Amino acid sequence: MTLTLLREDILHKAEKLFLLLRDSGQRVVTAESCTGGLVASALTHFPGSSDVTEGGLVTYSNTMKQALLGVAPDTLAQHGAVSAETVVEMAEGALKAASLATVSVSISGIAGPGGGSPDKPVGLVWFATALRDGPTQAECVVFDGVREQVRDQAVVHALELVVQRLSAP
Repeated sequence: MTLTLLREDILHKAEKLFLLLRDSGQRVVTAESCTGGLVASALTHFPGSSDVTEGGLVTYSNTMKQALLGVAPDTLAQHGAVSAETVVEMAEGALKAASLATVSVSISGIAGPGGGSPDKPVGLVWFATALRDGPTQAECVVFDGVREQVRDQAVVHALELVVQRLSAP
């Protein structure tokens, strides 16, 4: 998939989520690492986005994950920044930081080209979605492509995950 088509897909997915949030009266907050704020950027592309987007926290370093989202140092030491445990704490911490948000999404991964290992290859991205007064869910995907493609695919996936969470019975 070319980058232009993927970027169009990002805006299409963001608009779908924007409309769902608006129609349901809900608000979202993002906690992003490897995507560097791209999910929040996609959501705020649309006029009226302040009605549905509480904000976004870019926590690229472990220090920022701890300071802004309350990720436990032990979690990072035992599981690393790219793990289910970390994204769950990121998503829950984002909801705590944004009192008006009803749903959060967090993302942490290895976009490349370096930084991968046999256990955590380049392209591995962990996601979590948290609902206020509801469960937090985590999942991972290994994306193909160069850094920009991995990041863009992660943005699309994050937007889709929030739509799925809000659309579930």
